[in-house]
Amino acid sequence: MPTAVKIVVGMTILKGELFDSAYARAIIKSLPLEARPHEWGDEFYFAIPVDLSLDESATKKVNVGDIGYWPPGKALAIFFGPTPMSTGLEPVPASEVNFVGRILGDATVLRKEKEAGKIRIELI
Repeated sequence: MPTAVKIVVGMTILKGELFDSAYARAIIKSLPLEARPHEWGDEFYFAIPVDLSLDESATKKVNVGDIGYWPPGKALAIFFGPTPMSTGLEPVPASEVNFVGRILGDATVLRKEKEAGKIRIELI
């Protein structure tokens, strides 16, 4: 059963879920998380205190609203639109990410929060 989370970026508050997987559970144990997000196109990513390798969910095919763990940066990535690797409207990560969760609702609202000073993810 997925775990409900609240994601706060600037003035935007979204609900999300982290899946019932070993990697998502490791991330859940580190909550709440607060960080200054980096931007890569329409993607926020930020380092978290979890060190994992790629798992069976590893993919470069993600959708708007997906949440992935990016092992090279020990970072969580939230995809809300095209990235520099995209050839269309769908995001494309720089390299494979572990698929660990998703935004519930319209993730594209995060576009208005570019240059936000912080992002916070916590359990609901």
